[in-house]
Amino acid sequence: MNIKKISVLFLTAVMVFSVTSCNNADRTAPRDRDSVVIAIGSEPETLDPTKGWGHGNSPIVQSTLVKYRSDLTFENDLAVSYKLSDDGLVWTFTIRDDAYFTDGEKLTASDVAFTLETAKKARGSVDLTYMESAAALDDTTVIVTLSKPTSIFLNTLASVGIVPEHAYSEDYGISPIGSGPYKLVEWRPQEQLVFTANENYYGNAPAIKNVTVVFMSEDAALAAVQAGQADVAYSTATLGMTQVEGYHVEAIPSADNRGFTLPVLPDEGRTTESGAPVGNDVTSNIEIRQAIAYAIDRQQIVDSVLNGFGRPAYSENDGMPWNNPEVVIDTDVGYARKLLSDAGWTDTDGDGIVERDGLKAEFSCIYPSGDSVRQAVAMAAAQQVKEIGIKINVEGTSWDEIMQRMFSEAVMMGWGSAIPNETYYLYRSEGALLDDFYNPEGYMNDVTDGYLNAAMEALTQDEANENWKKVQWDGNTGTAMCGECPWVWIVNLDHVTYVRDGLSIGEQPIHGHGHGLPLIQNLDKWNWEGT
Repeated sequence: MNIKKISVLFLTAVMVFSVTSCNNADRTAPRDRDSVVIAIGSEPETLDPTKGWGHGNSPIVQSTLVKYRSDLTFENDLAVSYKLSDDGLVWTFTIRDDAYFTDGEKLTASDVAFTLETAKKARGSVDLTYMESAAALDDTTVIVTLSKPTSIFLNTLASVGIVPEHAYSEDYGISPIGSGPYKLVEWRPQEQLVFTANENYYGNAPAIKNVTVVFMSEDAALAAVQAGQADVAYSTATLGMTQVEGYHVEAIPSADNRGFTLPVLPDEGRTTESGAPVGNDVTSNIEIRQAIAYAIDRQQIVDSVLNGFGRPAYSENDGMPWNNPEVVIDTDVGYARKLLSDAGWTDTDGDGIVERDGLKAEFSCIYPSGDSVRQAVAMAAAQQVKEIGIKINVEGTSWDEIMQRMFSEAVMMGWGSAIPNETYYLYRSEGALLDDFYNPEGYMNDVTDGYLNAAMEALTQDEANENWKKVQWDGNTGTAMCGECPWVWIVNLDHVTYVRDGLSIGEQPIHGHGHGLPLIQNLDKWNWEGT
């Protein structure tokens, strides 16, 4: 985004909402106590919940049947009550009768059933393949029948905003009608989203009435803060040490992690359906993957690369109730070297790279160009791993190219969601090598599949959690770095956010990966001091 375009966006934001002056004297307070401008880097592909809008977060334009509290337990939203049959197959929801779409039409159980059936047919990031049917019994009762018990069903529902059956079309994702706390005013692709409070919302009226979300790069977002032309700006750990008068930095804990995906299959000439090559003769060796995992000093990377804005990562769900604490490993360079030497990897020619049978322990790790955090984390880890004789060539490239190379090369990948669904999709054997970002490393394990299925079909959360933990490590095998190690987890990021003094962004729920705009999921709880 060039400077001229940024200036136009800033001017637009100021004209629409009269936000703040660039004058330093006016930095600490907005002119309008009901407006904010937010600078953020990730633009959603759609505002249609049936196709993924709000995935892992709360979609602010639409209402959901249930929603998350900050501690990841559930509370009712549209639902006033729900119950599950003893066999775990039939959910009955009773919904409130005072919810209206912003076009004035009443939201009924028929809209709920329509939404779930539409999401199932879409087969996007909302997985409802296990749902047999959704039907309205009357205006306030919905019956959802599953083909098998599914422990993550409520987690899924917390992200699926209800759309209007009477006003749904292929264009819904760019001009949505909902019943949530906000409604869309304008969407200019690659520039901005403009929201305003829904005056007919059944819940508490938001204190922030007018919202502009401007899409800009990390550097441009910081420049917007320094110019006083944004109230909130999502930044990065590499930029978050910059002090700006009139603003403070909030480091929001997240499940947003960074780590290497490492192909576990050898190169045998296979390809995916799209023709992408599969397999890597170096990373397919478990001792290579584990040696990398043990050689990395995660805390050192948090301190030096992330400026302390993060935590070491050991799994896809560190700190969650379904995480297995046994996945934590200590940095042990000596053990990493022993793993390699015991498997016959030695530096025979003195070039600093170990080899075996003429194959050098060298491979590429790619990351999306322009992502300074992924680049810095990858390079720091590669430098540490070099000490044990493994050479990782870090390379920035486009997402289109990553999609072709990720089945045969390492990727500095980012995942993270505060829901257990993530574990299932990352590791199930049937998802391996499907031209999808889940499981490009090709991990397949019958034992793990058994635990995954048991966790999904559990009738209680405790039972589900025990099986999620065994997926990672059951004492003999699992996805953990001490196990099969298809991932080398490195860091969990804090979401570094500049906030204008005097603005409260509420108690932020733990953030997932950034694509779902997690920062604004509690926008209806934001307020300026004195309002």
